[in-house]
Amino acid sequence: MSDLSLPALKRQLVSYSRRLWDRGYVANHDGNLSVRLPARRFLCTPTSFSKGEVGESDLLIVDPDGKRLEGRWKPFGELGLHLTAMRARPDVNVVVHAHPPYSTAFACAGRAIDCAIIAEAVVSLGDRVPLIPYAIPGSATQLETLVTALPWYDVVLLGSHGVLAVGVDLDQAYLRLELVEHLAQIHHHAQALGGARRLPDGDVTRLLQKRKEAGLGPEARGLTGTAPTFS
Repeated sequence: MSDLSLPALKRQLVSYSRRLWDRGYVANHDGNLSVRLPARRFLCTPTSFSKGEVGESDLLIVDPDGKRLEGRWKPFGELGLHLTAMRARPDVNVVVHAHPPYSTAFACAGRAIDCAIIAEAVVSLGDRVPLIPYAIPGSATQLETLVTALPWYDVVLLGSHGVLAVGVDLDQAYLRLELVEHLAQIHHHAQALGGARRLPDGDVTRLLQKRKEAGLGPEARGLTGTAPTFS
């Protein structure tokens, strides 16, 4: 849980909302952000707003069922994705969903993103960003698959939809989404040169160990076994 006051959290959420728009990660009314608050409440952006125009007075507070507790606008339609993510990951305080063009292109093409092309990315994100197969946004099928994926991954591609990133705070969740978009761009440009080359398997294993030692990834949270791939 963030140590920031509610007014400070509102300022920060608005700042990151506008950053999504500034970077071209959202258009029209796309994208949404949410933050876990004390007492089983959640701060979130409203529906039908450009993320470049959201102000502090436009933000909402909702309960675990998505019922509006404070605010004058309606919650966004995909709030169930965020609340499901929070339930699946008690360590997560923030969910960011957006449509960055390059990584969303991977999601629309039905392709996961291989992170093991750059060493730093493996430590930050693991060896891949999985693709969750397409389902109607917010449907039971999509939520069930998200529950399966998120214990293992900090960012997922939603098939024919976009990107969903989680984190302990707004900075971490946003930077994870930003890194995924950066990797997607690198993959795109590398295609003209024959495609990005994956790092040696042994090096990937060592980098994943560094990820665990940094307190990141599923193993650091006590998970064992093989992560689901979905694609």
